[in-house]
Amino acid sequence: MSGRNPYPVMTADEAAQFISNGDMVAFSGFTSAGAAKVIPRALAKRAREQHAKGAPFKVRVLTGASTSGAIDRDLAEAKAISWRAPYQSDKVIRNLINQEEVEYVEMHLSHLPQAVSSGFFGKVDVAVIEASEITADGRVYLTTSIGASPTFLRCADKIIIEVNRYHSPRLREMADIRIMPPPPRRYPIHIFEPMMRIGWPYALVDADKIIGIVETDLPDDNLGFAVPDEISQQIAGHVIEFLLGELAADHHPKSIFPLQAGVGNVANAVLSGLGAHPDIPPFYMFSEVFQDAMVDLMINEKLLGASAASLTITREKLQTVTGDMDFFAPKIVLRPQEISNHPGIIRRLGVISLNTAVEVDLYGNANSSHLYGTQAINGIGGSGEFTRNSYISFLMTPSIAKGGKISAIVPMCPHIDNNEHSVQIIVTEQGLADLRGLGPTHRAQVLIDKCAHPMYREYLRKYLRDGMKGHIRHNLNTCYELHRNLIEYGAMLPELAGQP
Repeated sequence: MSGRNPYPVMTADEAAQFISNGDMVAFSGFTSAGAAKVIPRALAKRAREQHAKGAPFKVRVLTGASTSGAIDRDLAEAKAISWRAPYQSDKVIRNLINQEEVEYVEMHLSHLPQAVSSGFFGKVDVAVIEASEITADGRVYLTTSIGASPTFLRCADKIIIEVNRYHSPRLREMADIRIMPPPPRRYPIHIFEPMMRIGWPYALVDADKIIGIVETDLPDDNLGFAVPDEISQQIAGHVIEFLLGELAADHHPKSIFPLQAGVGNVANAVLSGLGAHPDIPPFYMFSEVFQDAMVDLMINEKLLGASAASLTITREKLQTVTGDMDFFAPKIVLRPQEISNHPGIIRRLGVISLNTAVEVDLYGNANSSHLYGTQAINGIGGSGEFTRNSYISFLMTPSIAKGGKISAIVPMCPHIDNNEHSVQIIVTEQGLADLRGLGPTHRAQVLIDKCAHPMYREYLRKYLRDGMKGHIRHNLNTCYELHRNLIEYGAMLPELAGQP
């Protein structure tokens, strides 16, 4: 550290000693980007040591969204987590959640900062925040994500900074940090274009709360995406065809409304497809994450600018960005998640959102976070905020999984994240169902015809015919039959599992 900084430098093991059993600990990061790295692992080590002595040691864990393996894997393996919010992203903690050993609070990501600052979860005992620099007067320059870190810095009783020398100090040029005042004194957010800036390149902290500095030189977890497969390309093709039709019908200005895309291979494939199509005009993005496909789109001048909460890109792509900051920095804005995911801004800008689902029922209710309605996968993340408030919202999924043993179109979802009143357009490789303006039965017919896999269409049509007549047709005796079959036989249709 520079001599002008008064904060003590310590090891990760020394820093972990300031965290006690039962503490609420807030870690930086939005995805693995900008996540705390060495202190969570030191904390896992301390937990094991305490457990070996027969002493209890578990903490309550907050992050901005999904996070790194150091938190949701290493801490979970050490049985050091008792409570987790607002998202989780590793199979180790997921198993503990589904075994009811870890209490999991899943929530819309834009709601988290207000819930923390209002004290809804209780006090934040310690915040562990990654930064490229911390100044003597309490300016914290964050790295590859903003997320909820500014709120954690403001609310935590004690703060430990991981100063990461791996990341370029010029990342601060992308940061636009502002914390919203609490209701009822909240003012309008003056963002009228995706690239408008309203804040500062740093977060502020009361320097007296800083316990010390831990120096690191580690990259973010290297999250890559698979090369788009045939299914993803087919889904992308349906989305592109629809958007071209919307442009031809003058439902958009010739410069298409800003796009949002969730994290994942399907969304990444759709973005790549949009960028490669000559008839899709150059566009902006107002999204949660800046991901790999956007780097190439920006280089090729198809993506004019992007607003997000994190740079969720591979190390190779990050090196491309930081190696030419004169080009990229003016084109990327990184914001706190309460702004990147703010419903009012999404609606004001007319965002077109592209997110994924696990399954969708016949009436448009969508599940993106649970299997069988009981087993957590990840979480809703920001999909609810964008699905509900976008000008046009797409939910995308392959029509079948596991060779056809699972259908993504089912009679009734046993868990619902986005209900029929929010969902607009469903896309599978089979086709696209525009549900806007359709009554329940009509929606069901369109979903079966356009999105369901052929091997499931007759079953779904029969279910619709046999359902109890009403505004929404259902047969409460068989609405979860496909899920029960999957549990009992290993396939939603027993004949696909070799059963009579």
